[in-house]
Amino acid sequence: MTDVAPVATEVTPEQHKRLRWALVLISLAQLMVVLDSTIANIALPYIGADLSIDQANLQWIVTGYALTFGGFLLLGGRLADLYGRRLVFMAGVLLFAVASLVGGAAQNEAMLLGARAFQGLGAAMASPAALALIATTFPAGKERNRAFAVYAAMAGVGAAVGLILGGWLTGLHHPLGIAGWRYTFLIVVPIGLAAAFFAPRFFDESERHEGELDVPGAIAGTFGLLAIVFGLSRAGQEEYGWGATSTVASLVVGVALLAIFVLIESRVEHPLLPFRIFASKNRATAFAVMMIVPAAMFAMFFFLSLFIQLVVGYTPLHTGFAFLPFSIAMIISATTASKLISTVDPRFLSGVGTLLSASALYGFSRLDVPDSAAGILAAANGGNLGDGVNYWTQILPFIVLMAFGMGLNFVPLTLVAVHRLRAQDSGIGSGVLNTMQQVGGALGLATLSTVALHYSTVRAEEVAPQLGAAAQGSLTPDQLGPIAGLVGFADGATHAFLVGAVMMVAASVIVWLFLDVKHEELATESAPEGVAVH
Repeated sequence: MTDVAPVATEVTPEQHKRLRWALVLISLAQLMVVLDSTIANIALPYIGADLSIDQANLQWIVTGYALTFGGFLLLGGRLADLYGRRLVFMAGVLLFAVASLVGGAAQNEAMLLGARAFQGLGAAMASPAALALIATTFPAGKERNRAFAVYAAMAGVGAAVGLILGGWLTGLHHPLGIAGWRYTFLIVVPIGLAAAFFAPRFFDESERHEGELDVPGAIAGTFGLLAIVFGLSRAGQEEYGWGATSTVASLVVGVALLAIFVLIESRVEHPLLPFRIFASKNRATAFAVMMIVPAAMFAMFFFLSLFIQLVVGYTPLHTGFAFLPFSIAMIISATTASKLISTVDPRFLSGVGTLLSASALYGFSRLDVPDSAAGILAAANGGNLGDGVNYWTQILPFIVLMAFGMGLNFVPLTLVAVHRLRAQDSGIGSGVLNTMQQVGGALGLATLSTVALHYSTVRAEEVAPQLGAAAQGSLTPDQLGPIAGLVGFADGATHAFLVGAVMMVAASVIVWLFLDVKHEELATESAPEGVAVH
């Protein structure tokens, strides 16, 4: 490994003030991007009713955003390197704002789905550019660590706040004559416009690097990622699964296009994805772990939010507030990690963080409902199947534990992933990191959804005849079916949490074995041109 002496960077009061406002701007943009991945979830039934969207097509309101966001990240990162990070950041947040306005004013299904796709494209431009702006705007050391901590915290805060805002806005009764669900789109419009307007005041434009946009590579890589994300999304849906023709075809096409992409990148002079960014063992380790870690967080939000609503009986807004401690704990954890990273090696922070997350998922796997047929019927007749689940002792502690684990992971892994990248590669490096998170999250959620569906089906089929015998004709099959389905769902969700815990343990093993960068190195600036850092 090349030794580089730490750089003592003096920051004047005026520069500190400018950096502070720059961080606010990046935080708002990242919050906007993450917020929109969850804010519309609770509003889906209302959107479907207002715009006459079939139940089967409602999923595309969520999937369409995730698809274009994940598929265009590499392209967005490379555009930032070639044409200027500030310019691409401004274009991304502006496109996001305009698409959000169109989504809020949508009059039909096509208009709304098109707006969601363009939101994803805007996010794919803004997110890697924002991460690259942190790496190039904030000096190494305390300032950059704090910036990465805030950026990382937004990942968890945005998802949780999205659930709360989505529940609240959807429940509003036509404020100003507009359906409440429309505000789930309109609320981010002023954020995007403000970010685009103030960006020139707080960010210097990055140097535009020589090179041409690798069009064949961009086409193969973008459509390959689109196909992979689409296939994984289908795999995680009950009506399709891994065996569906559309799922298999999409994954096969995606893998084939990515193979072509690799071939193209190995031969062109100015590749979309320079393979040199994977030369560092530590960076490659960070990328690998960042494919696994988001899967755990997505699983928690997805399965736990459904469990709390369907089994415990919370309202959508109540469910959103149930996750509020996650946001608070995530901020505390990320802030703590940003301070510790100057004295503690990333291996220990991330190693402990993955183990905390694994423990939290194991705790969620212990959530249960009555096991006997008589107990199930008694609970169902008395209210909710999960009335025996105590939020304060069985859910809240593990939500907080998960938040602390995520903060201890996101901050050091993000720092390692973008540390010492060449100036001309910081945008694409940030794009790769975001792509790993998106694809890893989609893969993890699809895998855990498959696990949940299997155990849910087995348990429902097992308990249905037992419930029929215990009911002794007092309930019709139509009444018993939903009860058996809920019992099955609870069993499937807890098994998904358990498998998620195993995935996090595997991530922890990778960290302890391969992540050996020292904290002193993270306080240095980029390595000189031509110097390989392993």
